Amino acid sequence: MSRRVLIDSLAFGLEKGSLQGEVPVAKLARLTDLLADSTGCLRYRVEGGMGSRGRSLLVLQVDGVLSLCCQRCLEPLRYPLALRSLLEFVASDGDLSQEELEDDSRDFLPAEKELDVLALIEDEILLGLPSVPRHDDCVPPGGARELTKESPFSVLAGLKGRA
Repeated sequence: MSRRVLIDSLAFGLEKGSLQGEVPVAKLARLTDLLADSTGCLRYRVEGGMGSRGRSLLVLQVDGVLSLCCQRCLEPLRYPLALRSLLEFVASDGDLSQEELEDDSRDFLPAEKELDVLALIEDEILLGLPSVPRHDDCVPPGGARELTKESPFSVLAGLKGRA
């Protein structure tokens, strides 16, 4: 990524900051290895706020379309991305209660003075992608779709009538 967007995670939440923009897919270097095509842009929006126990939090939204590689037919797969994440910042892992650790509605991150927003976006996208992307209905390379295969029992039923 050439241009970095840095924020102070605690101050951004406290001030209820807002940030939005577009990032070219080609600039997300760790993501490009998983893509069939790296053209296009993703739109993002980051909203700051305060969460439980007075902790700073970010609401992250990323929208766009990625071109993944189908793992069954190896053809491009159009994958609509509508990512929504709630990220709460903590000083250390010891600051979390057992109940908070079990809460799947939000994620916890260590507070940072210089949080790279585009790296955070790329991390969240990587975590949100399917592990094995594939079309709902496709054929592996070299495979042929079987047309309606005749049941061996229907052949036997035809012989039964002749006897």
